[in-house]
Amino acid sequence: MRFISLLASLLLVLSAAQPAHAITGKFVDDFEHPFVGLAVFYDEQGEFIGRCSGSLLSPTLFLTAGHCIEGADSARVYFQQGAGANFDPVTELDPVTGYPETCLSQPCTTSSELINYGYPAGFPNTRDAALLILDDPILLSEYGVLAEAGSLDALATRRGRQAIDFTVSGYGLSYTNPAKTISFRERLMASSRLVNLRSALTGGFNLQTTNNPGVGGGTCFGDSGGPVFYGGFSSNIIVGVTSFGLSSQVCAGVDFAYRTDQQELIDFILANTPEGEMVTIVEL
Repeated sequence: MRFISLLASLLLVLSAAQPAHAITGKFVDDFEHPFVGLAVFYDEQGEFIGRCSGSLLSPTLFLTAGHCIEGADSARVYFQQGAGANFDPVTELDPVTGYPETCLSQPCTTSSELINYGYPAGFPNTRDAALLILDDPILLSEYGVLAEAGSLDALATRRGRQAIDFTVSGYGLSYTNPAKTISFRERLMASSRLVNLRSALTGGFNLQTTNNPGVGGGTCFGDSGGPVFYGGFSSNIIVGVTSFGLSSQVCAGVDFAYRTDQQELIDFILANTPEGEMVTIVEL
């Protein structure tokens, strides 16, 4: 999905901002997070308009980015690790999973209820979060859990930034250059390093990480809405949803995620959790 600048006054500053859409750098196949899915969006006529990543917090509650649902009327979500890995550019269909038009294998379902948290809004509080209520439950052995409000505040100091790594996960482009882009359409993950929590673009609402070569990995086209986990590859504690990137080159430099450890956002998620389901919130 395309990222639209949120404030006209920041157009010059954000001229290099791009929506975050796939794992790059030192990535590995992600079999650790079965609740991370590939969401495909359709307009009112049922036409494909884009794809993003996201996380199941309960059997029917799927967390993604607010900018992902702009212009969308419905969605379909795939949870296979290689959700679109067999995509045929001639037929424009994956014959194994049905991506992006139908569910030919499980787990996969649709969503006719898309709930925007308030995107677009101004910087730094972009409100770039949204929920999909799935039409059918996806029953898994584990789901993503949320860090309690304010969990990342202690990392705002330089000492804190050096203390912890993060893990990003999602689907989409993995290599980009001026002549060619490559997408495996598989769920991939990579380590990322914290850069900033307190700046004009973060301001306590966004998490800034780096995907510069040699650091680890980062996000690119297709990862928008995907989770940023606190800690290593085995962590399922979500502290942000991938939002946008800022770089003079495509999918390099710094990434920004909208922080989920905000009480207002947590309250929004809990208020929209389907009856009989539960979202887990943990202390770091």
